[in-house]
Amino acid sequence: MTDVKRARLPYRLREPFLSKTEAALFRSLTELMGARYLISPKVALSDLFTIVRPNENVHYFNKLFRKHVDFLLCEIKTFRPSFGVEIVKPILKEGMREADKYIAEVFADAGVPLVHVPSLEKYDPNDLIPLFQLALVKAGKPEDADDAVPNCPLCGKMMVLRIHRNGAHDERMYYGCIDNPHCAGAVPIP
Repeated sequence: MTDVKRARLPYRLREPFLSKTEAALFRSLTELMGARYLISPKVALSDLFTIVRPNENVHYFNKLFRKHVDFLLCEIKTFRPSFGVEIVKPILKEGMREADKYIAEVFADAGVPLVHVPSLEKYDPNDLIPLFQLALVKAGKPEDADDAVPNCPLCGKMMVLRIHRNGAHDERMYYGCIDNPHCAGAVPIP
C-alpha cells in the first residue's frame, strides 16, 4: 500500500487580518464602546442588508456584492446593528467616491448611522465621540418602508414578486413564496 500525499489546497492565512489603521481604530472603539456594543470588523454588506424583491433588483445586489463596512457596532443583547464605522481617506477636491456615497445612502435608508473616521495611525477615543454624534444627527429617524416584502404565510421564507399568467387574475401581480413549486404560499397585492 502506497502513501498518497494529499495535495495542499491553495489557501493561505491572510496576514494581518486588520491593517495598522484598522487595528488602531478597533482598540479605540473597544476602549470607548466595548462595554456597550459588540464590535465586529469587516462585515459584508450582503450579510447586513437584504434586497427587497431580489428577483427584480439584481442591479442593487451587485452594488453591495463583495463590499464590507470596516466595523459594525451591535447591541450586545440583541445583536441589532447600532452603528457602521468606515475609515475614510482624506477627501479629495471632487469629494467622496461614488461607491462610498452609495454605501452611506444604504445605511441612511436603513436608519443605521454610518460614522466616517479619518484614516490615521493612532486614535484618541475622545476624538471619536463627535464623529458618532454627527452620524446620529445625519441618520435622523428612518422612514417606514412601504415596499417591505412579506414572508410566506405557509413556510415563513421570503416571498418574491410574481405575475399571474392565466385565469381570472391574469396579469395581476402578487407575492409568491421563493420556494415555489415546493411551497404554494401566495399573498395578493391590492
